[in-house]
Amino acid sequence: MDHFLYRDGAMFAEDVAVSEIAATVGTPFYVYSTATLLRHFRAFDEALEGMDHLVCYAMKANSNQAVLRTLAQAGAGMDVVSQGEYLRARAAGVPGDRIVFSGVGKTAEEIRVALQGGIRQFNVESEPEMEVLNAVALALGKVAPITIRVNPDVDAKTHAKIATGKSENKFGIPISRASEVYAMAAAMDGLEVVGIDVHIGSQLTDLAPFELAYQKVAELTEQLRSEGHTIKRLDLGGGLGIPYETSNEAPPLPAEYGAMVQKTLGHLGCEIEIEPGRLIAGNAGLMVSKVIYVKSGEDRDFLILDGAMNDLIRPAMYEAHHDIVPVKEAEPGVEQQPYDIVGPVCESGDTFAKQRNMAPMAPDDLVAFRSAGAYGAVMASEYNSRALIPEVLVHGDQFAVIRRRPTFDEMINRDSIPEWLETHPAD
Repeated sequence: MDHFLYRDGAMFAEDVAVSEIAATVGTPFYVYSTATLLRHFRAFDEALEGMDHLVCYAMKANSNQAVLRTLAQAGAGMDVVSQGEYLRARAAGVPGDRIVFSGVGKTAEEIRVALQGGIRQFNVESEPEMEVLNAVALALGKVAPITIRVNPDVDAKTHAKIATGKSENKFGIPISRASEVYAMAAAMDGLEVVGIDVHIGSQLTDLAPFELAYQKVAELTEQLRSEGHTIKRLDLGGGLGIPYETSNEAPPLPAEYGAMVQKTLGHLGCEIEIEPGRLIAGNAGLMVSKVIYVKSGEDRDFLILDGAMNDLIRPAMYEAHHDIVPVKEAEPGVEQQPYDIVGPVCESGDTFAKQRNMAPMAPDDLVAFRSAGAYGAVMASEYNSRALIPEVLVHGDQFAVIRRRPTFDEMINRDSIPEWLETHPAD
């Protein structure tokens, strides 16, 4: 469920007309619903009720400061994968003891910053990382709390680019080597083993792969405890999918996921951490764009929008589907027609949808891309020297620009001209 609904034929974000935002900030732009963000966070929090737990929002989905603060004030922790994300979380008011640091390539400097600033745990992905983490911790006179990410070799049955739990993926250590690697960690004075970490992929629409992975984690927990390790925390990652197509069957609900976690892991008495990103932010956002031209081709019509692949890369990168709907609702009974919906970037890959049925559209009409709150703005670029688009947060009948559109002068002036080009212009 989201809070983007039609009222008297006009789309609203909570109690604000989307067309009003467009008139104020221009198109294209992203708009997020506070009510939807909080509803989705609380759905996860309530799903784990009865178990000691922390819901750590996966910041890579959407790392705008206002989004982070909204969730942090509701009690969320944060899952970060870079120094920049760590510093963003701290700037948003998240205490270090609610921040989990994941990622396969943590540098010594990133580790130092997190240890000095405060951290809940590092999710360690390899023996070399463990050695660096130990050395940095000892140099600072600290002990780093860690889980070790195990790769359970489970097929998440998701897109190949977002699967992370198979043996050929770069993430974690093989679960078959866990006993050996945990023994190495226990021998390092700069580390404190607190638990196990696992994450098998993103946009999962079936609980079976989760359950298989968590059963393996349960067995590993008992094995490691028998070997003398303290396993008090299980980080289960994220990955529960969202319905990008309204016509498709909905993925499992957080409550169903929580019941499965309780069934497979509840008997271990561990604190549970989960790291949802997409499910919290995805359906909490729209990208709104304007039709520039309606172009008739030889065998199809094109809607050419002012939004492009640099603004929303998911369709070009993952062949991802987004429902695209008019901001002004079509009159009942209006016959739809197929369009190829494209952007202005000079690549054929700048195509959002092919032969998508919509009511007839005209220049200056607004369209909204649903389920665009995750992996939209954070993956945007300035390709073709196109400015990053604004982000807007709605709260009831209020809205605020939470990241403005830069000017072209600001974009250009980030470049520097070498001295030899200033003093020796080309003939």
